[in-house]
Amino acid sequence: MTATATSVDEPEQLEPQAAPASRGAGLARRLVPAAVAALSGVLLYVSFPPRSLWWLALPAFAVFGWSLRGRTWKAGLGLGYLFGLGFLLPLLVWTGVEVGPGPWLALVAIEAVYIALVGAGITLVSRLPAWPLWAAAVWIAGEAARARAPFGGFPWGKIAFGQADGVFLPLAAAGGTPVLGFAVVLCGFGLYEIVRLVVAGRSTRVVPRGAAAVALLSVAVPVVGALAARTVVSDKAENGTATVAVIQGNVPRAGLDFNSQRRAVLDYHARETERLAAQVEAGKVAQPDFVLWPENSSDIDPFTNPDARAVIDGAVRAIGAPISVGGVVERDGKLFNEQILWDPAKGAVDTYDKRQVQPFGEYLPLRSLIGAINSDWTSMVRQDFSRGTEAGVFTMDGTKVGLVTCYEAAFDWAVRSTVTDGAQLISVPSNNATFDRSEMTYQQLAMSRIRAVEHSRTVTVPVTSGVSAVIMPDGKITQKTGMFVADSLVQKVPLRSSQTPATTLGILPEMVLVLAAAGGLGWAVATTVRGRRSGDVQEQPAQAAATV
Repeated sequence: MTATATSVDEPEQLEPQAAPASRGAGLARRLVPAAVAALSGVLLYVSFPPRSLWWLALPAFAVFGWSLRGRTWKAGLGLGYLFGLGFLLPLLVWTGVEVGPGPWLALVAIEAVYIALVGAGITLVSRLPAWPLWAAAVWIAGEAARARAPFGGFPWGKIAFGQADGVFLPLAAAGGTPVLGFAVVLCGFGLYEIVRLVVAGRSTRVVPRGAAAVALLSVAVPVVGALAARTVVSDKAENGTATVAVIQGNVPRAGLDFNSQRRAVLDYHARETERLAAQVEAGKVAQPDFVLWPENSSDIDPFTNPDARAVIDGAVRAIGAPISVGGVVERDGKLFNEQILWDPAKGAVDTYDKRQVQPFGEYLPLRSLIGAINSDWTSMVRQDFSRGTEAGVFTMDGTKVGLVTCYEAAFDWAVRSTVTDGAQLISVPSNNATFDRSEMTYQQLAMSRIRAVEHSRTVTVPVTSGVSAVIMPDGKITQKTGMFVADSLVQKVPLRSSQTPATTLGILPEMVLVLAAAGGLGWAVATTVRGRRSGDVQEQPAQAAATV
């Protein structure tokens, strides 16, 4: 009895002395992974444009893998959310440039939920053999979900979009943005696994061969695959060449207020086109086969406003080539963000209506609810834009030009549909004046570089205020303008009609990775359940023996 009393009493005597250290250690165990997860998210942000530090994505995912591996799914949920905040808060700060921090913070808070769920999923699959493979697939599944919901999705910040200068870029042609992103994430997790095994091996002097092989392959296969995919990337002309002109007319002033200067914006683009025409006539610049104006270059409807129509007609006749004009058009009581093909002899001959319109920018979901919260937000989007239904491919002086208007460049399906409909060249007319000099312009330009490689097409980017650019099918920028200057770019570019594996396969690689993620999660859950049941069965006899 005395011995028993001593054994019971001793913990009570020691507990007050050990509690502070225990609490401190427990707090550190929680805070360190949380801080590491948030900082690794910031590191991932730094890897994105306008910086060309693409390789920082690898240590970002390596450190993120360290913070998640072996933890509970609840911990993964929180750590994933912190990683998402560290990444998305600085990446998307441009969304609040003109409308204040409320929409920016709300967007980030919602989008980070997807990354939180990914974090929870990674903790589950981190106990499986070959866990880097399953974890990378879970990340891509999260991107796939984020690109589709809510309100049509928001793919901004896909890992692929930070890799325009990276060694993995050719993989975009092999399997599109999902394969490119998967390779980067897999390589990052593989790097962590290599370090983990090396550290563990130093203490135990035993490294499982299977785990070591998986870790090495997780790094080697993406790199070798990217080198092999370079053979798919080509900037050689298959259907001759075309001389294209990109017009950047500039705007009177940046911000939302540029919309009140609609006529000035139209005049600026017409004036820059006429200036280019004078250079052509003087023999200083080659005569373009066609001309590309940006989105919102004529926010005055030329179909209902004779004055706007006359300005466009004058510019088209001056340059002597068809122009794709970005207009805002009202038809049958509906508003459309439209590209209009304007012919020197026939006038407007074709149109393309933007299909992926931007929520909270071009239309307002949940208008009554948002209006009740803040009426200022509803006044910013007074009338919703309607969606187009067909891919836009203009035939301009014999060249088939695919049209992907601004926000649409972030969506795989929108770009691919123009190529499968016969586009030999892709144009991404955009209007970034609303976002001033923020990083948004460079992030979007990087997307266009990815799309050029993904579909092996020249991509032109005419922007109202910059940066406008001409991008070769291998992703290299050959010409670009400054920001908030009037300028024009003229270049002979290759035309191509063959399809890359990414174009041919379409959504298939992404679906394979989503199914792999689902399979890995299912395996992890089943293994956990079996382990708990087995533990219960083994624990019951032990408890009975102790009772006896």
